[in-house]
Amino acid sequence: MDSQETIMIVDDTEVNIVILVEALQEDYDLIVAINGKEAIEILRDQKPDLILLDIMMPEMDGYEVLTKLKDEFKLVNVPVILLSAISDCDSKTKGFSLGAVDYITKPFDIVEVNARVKTQLRLKEIRLVLENQNLVLEEKVRERTNLLERTNSAAIHCLAALAETRDPDTGEHIKRTQKYIKELALELQSMEKYKNIVTNDYIDLLYKSAPLHDIGKVGVKDSILLNPGRLTIEEFEEMKNHTVYGAQSLKVGINELGEDSFLTLAKEIAITHHEKWDGTGYPYGLSKEDIPLSGRLMALSDVYDALISKRVYKSAFTHDEAKKIIIDGRGKHFDPDIVDAFIKREAKFIQIMEKCKDYLK
Repeated sequence: MDSQETIMIVDDTEVNIVILVEALQEDYDLIVAINGKEAIEILRDQKPDLILLDIMMPEMDGYEVLTKLKDEFKLVNVPVILLSAISDCDSKTKGFSLGAVDYITKPFDIVEVNARVKTQLRLKEIRLVLENQNLVLEEKVRERTNLLERTNSAAIHCLAALAETRDPDTGEHIKRTQKYIKELALELQSMEKYKNIVTNDYIDLLYKSAPLHDIGKVGVKDSILLNPGRLTIEEFEEMKNHTVYGAQSLKVGINELGEDSFLTLAKEIAITHHEKWDGTGYPYGLSKEDIPLSGRLMALSDVYDALISKRVYKSAFTHDEAKKIIIDGRGKHFDPDIVDAFIKREAKFIQIMEKCKDYLK
């Protein structure tokens, strides 16, 4: 046993103190207090490794001292062994309920006292080792979680960059829609209807997954994807398939990572962001709340950004023009609640647009 370990003896009977000091002084550093108040004062500045505490003391008994140790001084990790001539079950139960780790009945046997002290100090060492191991494990879990989050983020950006190589307009469009969809989700979160659905975790996952909504465009022919003119009916039907291509691609990742991975929400967005509230969208013609919330949020974000952006086949609309089209689409193209959220977050949309206006020309 480490000779530097410190034991505090608290007892108002001199004979008991002498016996305990003689028994323990060779192996431990000792602190002695002759009553509860003196013990409390000493403990304001010192923290022993173990306390031997008499119960029956004037003014402040051992139970009160024990309560103060655990509640006021937060010495929850310091083992306390109670000493008492009272041996009834109720007294022992009370002591244990207040946080004592052992109970020795007077007159005590010195061999027994030494054995119990050594046992409790050894148990304390073991607890400290376990606590340190737990801290190390918790740190490793945090590191692992951070690594996983960075890996997910890197995977998203790599896939999004792949789509960008096919369509030069995609890169900035991804960044803007990612910000728009977050603003809409934050507004929905303040509504009673959505507060238990649109959680902070959901918004975080939505923000991370949104860049993959157009990943399926990598499967569309350049002659269609980059066509500056109006698409034929056949070409438009092929363009619609980018939603299916995206979902199929992301499904491959889901099969590897599991349904609870970030790719599940990304797949949901990819396949449903062109569905319309009135059921006239594609690829499945879903309507109203049969369309996942993530798809409904992306639908408005995607259309707004497409409207305010210049393309080879059209000029950029002003914010007011885009706003009018979206309001006209309330209950038709768009979920009414999300249009209402858009109106409430209009200033944020303008702010995002203004920051990116060089890319919109």
